[in-house]
Amino acid sequence: MFWNRKNKKKDVEEAEAGGTTPSTVTADGADDADGPRDEPQSAEDKGADTAATAVAAEETPAATDAATDADAEKPAKAGETDAEAKAEEAGEAEAGEKAEAKAEGATEEEREPEVPGTDEPDSDGIQRVRTAGVLKVDGEEYDVVSNTWIVDVDDEGVVVIDPAHDAKAVLEAVGEREIYLVACTNGYNTHIGAAVEVAERDQAPIALHRREIRPWRRVHGAEHRPDLEVEGGGSLQAGDKEIDILPLPGTSTGSVAYYISELGAVFSGDTLRKGELGTVGEGYVDYTRQLHSVGEVLMSLPPDTRILPDRGPETTVAAESKNFETWV
Repeated sequence: MFWNRKNKKKDVEEAEAGGTTPSTVTADGADDADGPRDEPQSAEDKGADTAATAVAAEETPAATDAATDADAEKPAKAGETDAEAKAEEAGEAEAGEKAEAKAEGATEEEREPEVPGTDEPDSDGIQRVRTAGVLKVDGEEYDVVSNTWIVDVDDEGVVVIDPAHDAKAVLEAVGEREIYLVACTNGYNTHIGAAVEVAERDQAPIALHRREIRPWRRVHGAEHRPDLEVEGGGSLQAGDKEIDILPLPGTSTGSVAYYISELGAVFSGDTLRKGELGTVGEGYVDYTRQLHSVGEVLMSLPPDTRILPDRGPETTVAAESKNFETWV
């Protein structure tokens, strides 16, 4: 599937020159909007998918602790008594514990709770807006601070990814730039809550996987329907940038990521966050499928690819590949 979104101002100029009506979105090979849709999977379907997509991991021998072996075989220094040797070992152990505690402290500092706010666009033209709200799932509510990503795709326009809770904050960050596309990674309210209001300002199309229509309707009703029903393996063209759609079933059956290879960035939604597989509320919907999506799709991207999630700070494929084995 391939959709093309052009700058409205350019469309108007071309239309005036040629005497035709401007078109903002063209579709080639898109799903028939009135055709049948797959409903979200039942528990039995999820179980079958889990069995079919289980991750196969070969067991490797445990690595030998070379430092420990070396210490065990090292002879005592000349003239050193057993008591002195034991004291030295105790000192080394204490130093090691202090270093480990310091490292853990640094990790905790990095994971301080996020607060609402807006970052400046970085050198790639990517901007993060953090808004506070409530994740609603299975009758439970969780206070969250969610990321919305704004991406410059040419000199005049942007793509907005996962507009979460506060449309005003997102639109203020966009400013005078034109919104070409609103792209949602799945249908949880933390990814679509402000989508309609953000899209309406510039009459931008909204992109969402067709399996996410049911949760979308719980938030926006049937009258506000996504314009583009995307699928993994498809692509979008917005401004000067091509956006690949990557399938990431797990947290939801229709979860996707949006990958812009030119920028070396993938917007992973709730599938993968810094140092952890993303959770929905306090648990996992389908851990095996989610793990498979991460291993087969996200970890296959170039190591220096930036991973920009729905919550928390960004990370990279290289950094998360080191964590992957601990999740299997």
